[in-house]
Amino acid sequence: MSDSNTTEFTNPSTFILLGIPGLEAAHVWISNPFCAMYAIAILGNFTVLFIVKREPSLHEPMYYFLCMLAVTDLVLSTSTMPKILAIFWFNSREIDFRACLAQLYFIHCFSAIESGIFVAMAVDRYVAICHPLRYFTILTNRMVVKIGLAVVLHGSLLALPYPFLARRWPYCRTNIIPHTHCEHMAVVKLACADTHISSYYGLFVVFCGIGLDVFFIVVSYIQILRAIFSLPTKDARLKTFGTCSSHLCVILAFYIPILFSSLTSRFGHNLPLHFHVFIGNMYLLVPPMLNPIIYGVRTKQIRDRLLQILTHKGTKVFSWCS
Repeated sequence: MSDSNTTEFTNPSTFILLGIPGLEAAHVWISNPFCAMYAIAILGNFTVLFIVKREPSLHEPMYYFLCMLAVTDLVLSTSTMPKILAIFWFNSREIDFRACLAQLYFIHCFSAIESGIFVAMAVDRYVAICHPLRYFTILTNRMVVKIGLAVVLHGSLLALPYPFLARRWPYCRTNIIPHTHCEHMAVVKLACADTHISSYYGLFVVFCGIGLDVFFIVVSYIQILRAIFSLPTKDARLKTFGTCSSHLCVILAFYIPILFSSLTSRFGHNLPLHFHVFIGNMYLLVPPMLNPIIYGVRTKQIRDRLLQILTHKGTKVFSWCS
C-alpha cells in the first residue's frame, strides 16, 4: 500500500482522523471523560425535553427556546461523539469524504443555530423584564415559531459555504486529518491550493456572524440591567436578575470555548497540536453537557418538576419492594 502522505489525489474517497495526535496510547483513558460528558448531555437534554412536554405550566416562550437549545445540543454532540468514541475505542479512523463534509456542515450549522437561540433567549428575557405586562402579547406562539425558523435558516445559510468551499479544493498532499472530527480549518489545511477564501470566510462567521449575535445579546442585557437597577428594592433586583443567571451561565459556557478554539486554530501556531484538538472538542462537549445541568439547577420550575418525578418514582419503587 502506498504511503498516504506521498500519494497524489485531487478528491480523496476517505479521510483519516488521527484522534488526538501524540496521545494515541492514552485514547482509551481519554475516552472515559468524553463518554461520560456525552452520556450526561444525552440524558440531561432528553430530560429537559420530557419535563417541558409533560408540564403544561412550562409551555411558555422561554421553555420553547430551551427545548430548541436541547435539540440543538443533541444534534451538535451526536454529529461528532459517536465517531470520536469509535476512534478511541476501536481505532476506526476512516471517514468518507462526503461524510466528513456533512459532519463539518452539521458542526458549524448547529453551532450557529445555538448562537442564534441565545439571542432569542436574550430577547425573551428583555421582553419579560422590560415589558412584563405585554410579554404574552409580544411573544405569541406564532412569533416564537417565526423566531425559531429565522434562527434555523440563519444558521443553515451561514454554514452552507463551508462544505462547498472545502469540496472545491484539490487535496494532493495527504488525507490525514490531525483531529478527532472534520473541523473546518483542519480539513482546509490539507488542500494544496490558495485557501485564503475559506480562512477569511471562517473569520467572517466568527466576527460578523457570532460577533453580531454577541452584540445583540449585550445590547439586550444592557437594557435588562437598566430595568433591574431601576427597581425599588434590593430583593426585587436580586430576584429579577436571578431569572437571567441561567442564561448568562450557558452563554459563557458556549462562547468562551468556541471563540478560543477559532482564534487558537488560526493564530496559535506555537501551541502543541494536542492542545488545539482538546480545545476544538470543548465547545462540542461542554455546552451540551452543562446547559441542562445549569437550567435544571437554576430554574425552579424544572427543578421542582424533576424532583416531583423522581420522588414519585422512588415512592412507587419503594412500595413495590415492600
